[in-house]
Amino acid sequence: MSNIDSHPVVSRAEWLAARNKHLADEKALTRQRDQLSAQRRALPWVKIDKPYTFNGPDGQQTLAELFAENSQLIVYHFMFAKDWKEGCKGCSFLSDHLDGANLHLAHHDISLVAVSHAPWEAFKDFKKRMGWHFRWVSSAGSDFNEDFHVSATDAEKAAGKMEYNYEAMDIAEEEMPGVSVFYKNGAGEIFHTYSAYARGLDILVGTYNYLDLTPKGRNEEEIMEWVRLHDQYEGAAGSSHCCAEKA
Repeated sequence: MSNIDSHPVVSRAEWLAARNKHLADEKALTRQRDQLSAQRRALPWVKIDKPYTFNGPDGQQTLAELFAENSQLIVYHFMFAKDWKEGCKGCSFLSDHLDGANLHLAHHDISLVAVSHAPWEAFKDFKKRMGWHFRWVSSAGSDFNEDFHVSATDAEKAAGKMEYNYEAMDIAEEEMPGVSVFYKNGAGEIFHTYSAYARGLDILVGTYNYLDLTPKGRNEEEIMEWVRLHDQYEGAAGSSHCCAEKA
């Protein structure tokens, strides 16, 4: 990392010239992002025929029922295996942003649900501890995680390889992060429209957008190395908890 204290200091006029040059690049990126979003919406869809089921505080639900009254569904694939005592630190960091967005998404034809591989009973207390309100259900007993490539299949585990982020990886993990989007039409048919993984999830982490505005930026050598569960930061309520403990 560079020494921030040796950063160039110039006159206001010189700063304004540099800022205007950078502004042109920002506007170009904004237009490119709009084009990319339009391309995403234009992607072809895949019809979902498999009868996935999920379990949560409302009992067993189908994928169609996760939509509630909306036609669009965003699923965040939250890393929480059956023998974990706490959720993935990175997934928890991202999930701290979900409730704020969901206050608005729920009124704009979008349902937002987190899905984990562990049984619902394994993470319900952790959700309460974190103070989250978004819906969070379990895919245990179905192929949902494996079909959307956030959990290795038995064959992938045997081979020590799995598909993740649309490429073959020399890993076979039970838990990987991702987001998947679905659409339900008036006839009740469900379609998979989009999934993203790895750095493709950055767009969901509002804190990073704030950090990117600052002189030190993200200030990390490894992604999210500095992040803690929000009750584990020094001075936070409940900060006596040990770091993410897994059995």
